[in-house]
Order: sequence, then structure tokens, then C-alpha cells
Amino acid sequence: MDGGIARCGAYEKVLRDMILAFKNGRTELDVVLSHLTNSTFEGSPFFEQVEVLVPVPLHWTRRLTRGYNQAAVIARQLRHPKARVCRALARIRRTAAQTAMASPAARLRNVTGAFALRRDVEVAGKSICLIDDIKTTGATLNECARVLKQAGAAEVYALVLAVAGQSRL
Repeated sequence: MDGGIARCGAYEKVLRDMILAFKNGRTELDVVLSHLTNSTFEGSPFFEQVEVLVPVPLHWTRRLTRGYNQAAVIARQLRHPKARVCRALARIRRTAAQTAMASPAARLRNVTGAFALRRDVEVAGKSICLIDDIKTTGATLNECARVLKQAGAAEVYALVLAVAGQSRL
């Protein structure tokens, strides 16, 4: 991830509780979380450059179990004058939950090779913003960015609800 990242806040207290509830069925929280995310996105240094919004994909089995992809829900709520949401990436390998990984190296190994560009998607020369709920070590975002850059993306940024392991802004 070389383009930069914007976050709504630190993964602690109320924001942590809201994100966990949102991931576990409380989809009505998208109203509050989308307001936070839009404010963060509009204030980010890369807002004007972004052409494509790409939610970090879930493996189809996890999406089937949960019923939705929280990153896709967030992405669809974003307001931007020209950027469009594109499911450019697919998770091609089921991975263990990143929370189950004991170290940053284990998280990296867990997601290496887990993503691919979807067929008939063109990202060459585009400025892309990855959308996800939580950034912990950055392994997932970095692997997604690697795939997009390998496919020719000009720039890859990220927008997340929260960053774990950091104090407040």
C-alpha cells in the first residue's frame, strides 16, 4: 500500500463495538458508519484522485455464512462525484480469519495469493481506493494492492473504518 490510507478512527471502545456488531448482523449500523466513512473519505488527501472504489472481497463461503460483505456495504454508501464501485477483486482461496493469526508474518502468509483480479475488469492506469472495515497489520490491504498494481493500477489508496493497535487520532 503505497498510496496512503484514511481511517475513521482507532479500533477501540465504541467504534470497535459498532464495527463488530455491524460484521455480525447489525446491518442497520451502516447508516452511522457510512456517515463517518463519507466524512473521512471527503477529507482524505486522495479524494479527488480516486476513480474506482474496490471493496475487499470475502471468500464466497464466508459471504454465504454472513449474508453480506461489510466492505461492499460501506463502499456502496460512499459519495463521490466520479468514482464508481467495482468488484475488481475476488478472494480465490478461503483463508483463516486474520484474528486467528498470531503474528504479522502469519497474517501475511495467510493472505498471500488469496486474491485475484476478476475477469473482464480493467484497472490499468486507474486510481483505486480499497475499502475495508479494519486494518491491523495491513497484510490484507497490501496483498489486494499488490494484485491491483500488478494489473496496472496507477495508484492504490485505502479507506477503513478503523486501524487496530493505534491510539486515537
